[in-house]
Amino acid sequence: MKWIDGLACDEIGEGPAVVLVHAGIADRRMWKHQRDGLSDRHRVISYDWRGYGESADPAGELVHHEDLLRVMDGLGVERATLVGDSMGGSHAVEAALVAPDRVAGLVLIASGVSGHAWPEEMIAQARERVHSTVPADRLARYRSGTAEEVLPGDLDAFARAHVLWQVAGPDRGLDDLDPEVWELAFAMMRRVFERAWSRPPVGERHLSAKDRLHEITAPTLVINGLADVPAIQAVSDLLTEGIKGARRLDLPDTGHLPPLERHAEVNTALAGFLDELNR
Repeated sequence: MKWIDGLACDEIGEGPAVVLVHAGIADRRMWKHQRDGLSDRHRVISYDWRGYGESADPAGELVHHEDLLRVMDGLGVERATLVGDSMGGSHAVEAALVAPDRVAGLVLIASGVSGHAWPEEMIAQARERVHSTVPADRLARYRSGTAEEVLPGDLDAFARAHVLWQVAGPDRGLDDLDPEVWELAFAMMRRVFERAWSRPPVGERHLSAKDRLHEITAPTLVINGLADVPAIQAVSDLLTEGIKGARRLDLPDTGHLPPLERHAEVNTALAGFLDELNR
């Protein structure tokens, strides 16, 4: 592991650089299969967002796409293909907008996009299925960082419900996930909220990328899980339609973390996409 300005980073392999940007419900451990599968022909870099995994807590406003470029700078990477899952995809899109010459390609998996408002039905479903697992007064204290302690049972319940809703998907259940996928997803999710609830919230600054997708010139592959939350799948539609020449891969029976749940299919798609870029 290496440290770049408080960000925990791993790199393995040699060749054209690939930077893996994890989901907001995970950390860099979600990329274990991609690190193994791509490092024979590529320099594969993964890192934890600031405030996630093993990285340091944020000292002020978070600007995730700047941290992404900071990792590239710190490791001497001039140009790379960026692979992002969920809001990691959103950060990759923002990096491609501010530094297009440094982005050889984009792979956006179950991606978000800044400037997009989640529909009320999705927010209501999250409240019903996830937020309701913790009493409202305690959840408010956790989110404000004012709780004297974070109860382990609350962390367990919230993380379990979130994995079921998003990683499995709203129409699937625990039995639909491989036990190894469940265990790692739960461990990462629990750690996300353990850290977030143990400190005051910090602001984040984003571009409004939704209306600028036509500016992206990097070859782009969009990967979507057909069991994911429908409103998240709708963002894959926006990206496919908004980024000129973007290609699309839909994976059946797949939730919000395809690189973990469908690693063989994702690795095959990544390898083919990268081979084309390198040619």
